[in-house]
Amino acid sequence: MSTTFPNLFSPMKLGSLELKNRIVSSGHDTMLAEDGHIGPELVAYHKARAAGGAGLIVLQVSGVHETARYTNHVLMATDDSTTSGYSAVAEAVHAYDCKIIAQLFHPGREVMDGEGGMAPQAVAPSDSPQERFHVVPQRLSTSTIKEIIKGYGDSAARVTQAGIDGVEIVASHGYLPIQFCNPRINDRQDEYGGSAANRMRFLLESIQAARESVAPGCVVGLRISGDDLTADGMIESEFMEIIKAVDAQGYADYISVTAGDSSTLQGAQHIVPSMQYGAAYVSDLSAAAKKVTDLPVMVAGRINQPQEAEMILAQGKTDLCIMTRAMICDPEVANKAARGDLDSIRACIGCNQACIGHFQQGVGISCIQYPESGRETVFLPQPRVRTPRRLLVVGGGPAGLKAAAVAADAGAAVLLVEKEKRVGGQVHLAEKLPFRAEFGGAATNLEGEARRSGVQIMTNTGISTEIVDDFAPESVILATGSQDREMALELVDDPTIFTARSYLSGEPNLERGGVLVFDWKGDWAGLGTAVKIAEKRKVTLATAASFPGAAMQQYTRTAMMGEAIRRGVTFINDVRLVGLDADSAYLQSTLSYEVLTVDNVSTTIVSFAPRSVVPPVDFGACPVIRIGDCKAPRTVEEAVYEGLTAATRFVRDEALAESA
Repeated sequence: MSTTFPNLFSPMKLGSLELKNRIVSSGHDTMLAEDGHIGPELVAYHKARAAGGAGLIVLQVSGVHETARYTNHVLMATDDSTTSGYSAVAEAVHAYDCKIIAQLFHPGREVMDGEGGMAPQAVAPSDSPQERFHVVPQRLSTSTIKEIIKGYGDSAARVTQAGIDGVEIVASHGYLPIQFCNPRINDRQDEYGGSAANRMRFLLESIQAARESVAPGCVVGLRISGDDLTADGMIESEFMEIIKAVDAQGYADYISVTAGDSSTLQGAQHIVPSMQYGAAYVSDLSAAAKKVTDLPVMVAGRINQPQEAEMILAQGKTDLCIMTRAMICDPEVANKAARGDLDSIRACIGCNQACIGHFQQGVGISCIQYPESGRETVFLPQPRVRTPRRLLVVGGGPAGLKAAAVAADAGAAVLLVEKEKRVGGQVHLAEKLPFRAEFGGAATNLEGEARRSGVQIMTNTGISTEIVDDFAPESVILATGSQDREMALELVDDPTIFTARSYLSGEPNLERGGVLVFDWKGDWAGLGTAVKIAEKRKVTLATAASFPGAAMQQYTRTAMMGEAIRRGVTFINDVRLVGLDADSAYLQSTLSYEVLTVDNVSTTIVSFAPRSVVPPVDFGACPVIRIGDCKAPRTVEEAVYEGLTAATRFVRDEALAESA
């Protein structure tokens, strides 16, 4: 047991299942399923978290009925062809004394995809429309309700017979079981509607079906929101009554508490909360649950560090801590915490860009700081180089730091040269934006990895022929980033104009009057700058995108847009900035030739397409690879990924040469 985290690393029992610690990876869609089946990529993904020390892994949702296909890639537990995949992932996880549970799922009206690109269709207790996906569901017949309940039992039997340790009924985030419980959605007047007892019947019968279908030693749990946190949603007191009823039924072994509701943008942001929300902010809801049940309780909601988990365990707010994104960012977080190696933990920054962001784009899960996540079969394990060949990395932003760290960790001799006083690049500008301070952790984490791997880092040093000649590299990676690009604008009367980068770098005092922020891309730079300035000035955010924050991950955008609205930011979409004078800005529609004038503009801040920077240095015959913004200006995710791929190519080429 860890002396630093005695509660976190104490064993715990769920029914007859004994966990070695209190660290849980909760069910989350990875987009790694293969035609509804578990394949090698998903097995490797969960194996990495088990090897990293997790006590319990909960698989992503498995559909229990043909009407449960909420996306085109969902895992299905409806026929025996799926069992080999469950067996494979169970075997992989059990090898590390980690337990594994499968989520059993029906979305009801929360359906995202339709067949062949058509609009989605869904079933629900009633035909109450869903706001977020704009779905009007079909009212379930009583016979189909009975089929779905039987599906919970059949699926529970199927996955546990394949070696999975238990099942978790998903009644969180407004999915089908809780739709029956919600009187604002369920207007039935039969045995599954009307009274509170009737509305809870579907959930309780589904739990019963699962319990009666599994062997005595298997675990049955319930995942439930403690509050929908949305207008007209279910509230804490209603959920506590449901938890009481589940406890009284006597079939469940644990309660997994989360927050939010899938049916609205306001509620959905809590499914995977961004860095705008504080650490362990949902723990008050798990504490409330512990007051109404003696069952073990686990909780999710921005528990990113072992210190945070230990604190809420010690306070008695929960019995287990869900640290899913922490393990996406660093699969070894449990092992590192257990041995007290806290400085090496790669902390999740809550950006949501490559985890839930990838899911919403329909691509496999990953992490902007650790692109190996979700790509374990491609990048891991990395070979080692016996002879430390020399690699020069020019530029210490995220791309250069990742490339240097990976190559040095594999045994290369790496020199990184950075012209600024500190490494990290534009990450240090991003962290100056409202609710974005944690983003700076990406630079801290990457620098720490590079230094621990043995990278020689020279800061405040521009690349030169002398450095190249002195180090004599055998390969060069250019990661020199990008710079501001001047816009072609018609300027009259010497208007005050800054780029977003120059404003954030110096934060000059702004003249009195309104501020126009022009946002070319629809990302954090434009929306974040507007929200920042709106604390003191009247701000208009004009964007060439179809809506503000269009390039941001949905939940992150929702949280920031809410703040922009509260601060009174005015929005103009589908426009380009074409001219400025002393007190006006001129915007042209991107959809027509119309020009819109915005008056009372004393200052304009522009977030426009940057330009790649390539240093005028002759590297001779040495092979040179460009990565990150130096290759093409994009985001941190592409920069870090290209750092990984460039270093991997270098290492594997060297390892191949040594073995030849």
